[in-house]
Amino acid sequence: MDPKPTWRTSSFLVYAGAVVVLLAALAALVYLSSRYGDAAYAAWAALVLAVLLAVANVLEGRDRWLAAGVFGTVAVVAWGVFLAAVWTWLGWLSGAPSPSAATSSSPFAGLSFARLALELLVLAAAVAAQRRYRFPLPAAISSVVGWFFVTDLLSGGGDWSAAVTLVVGLVYLAAGSEEPAAFWRHLLSGVLIGGSVLYWWHTSDWQWALVAVLSLAYVEIARRTGRSSWAVLAALGLLAAATHFTVDWTRSGIPFVPGASATGPPRFWVPPVVYACTGFLLVGLGLRAARSSAV
Repeated sequence: MDPKPTWRTSSFLVYAGAVVVLLAALAALVYLSSRYGDAAYAAWAALVLAVLLAVANVLEGRDRWLAAGVFGTVAVVAWGVFLAAVWTWLGWLSGAPSPSAATSSSPFAGLSFARLALELLVLAAAVAAQRRYRFPLPAAISSVVGWFFVTDLLSGGGDWSAAVTLVVGLVYLAAGSEEPAAFWRHLLSGVLIGGSVLYWWHTSDWQWALVAVLSLAYVEIARRTGRSSWAVLAALGLLAAATHFTVDWTRSGIPFVPGASATGPPRFWVPPVVYACTGFLLVGLGLRAARSSAV
């Protein structure tokens, strides 16, 4: 099993520094793209990639495992930027790949083999970085790009993309393991499942009630898997549902209460009551989880 990074002062500073370096590199590339043509911009992107890879390899050679892994992950992002620059230079990403893509705002619209190839190459780089540096962070990139590639390949936006997203989320959940990189698969699994559900269920009261029920299922998944990311997402789901009902009941009254459904002045006592009940529910769920797991 790959080693697991620990959250310390030193690791925080390494992560923070690498993020700053990445943002500076991206800002520099944005500036250079406005000053040079596509070919020169691709060359600049290649230089940034080479520098980041060199830093990662030097750190690896000095047995700086965490720093090497972080910069290896940053290099994967630079690899994606470089490929996009080359694809643009060659004209593969210019214009809409199909008439449907030209009229749709979905990133999955139209079948573009160039876009699919770019996604696949970034996915391969993330997997290679994870194996090379034995570091879990590239799994975040491979998980996201893997979902994007499958959804882009099989759908063109809308309900079908949401359905594919739901299936990918369930696959990530089923594929979860104890290795450190599994954290990212579990996190993305919860986001994908919840995101696809919210795409369909976000208008009526009964839909938000189902979101609350799904949030309770997330708590159970967190308890069984020991992955607290599911509990975080569950809390967000319950708070989102509570917000919907708070707004609805404050304006129009509370269902099932005689005389409370009539319109009238806003009921400002509703928000503290709803959120207090939600808070106590979260506390109760936490106490229940504490009795049976280490979440």
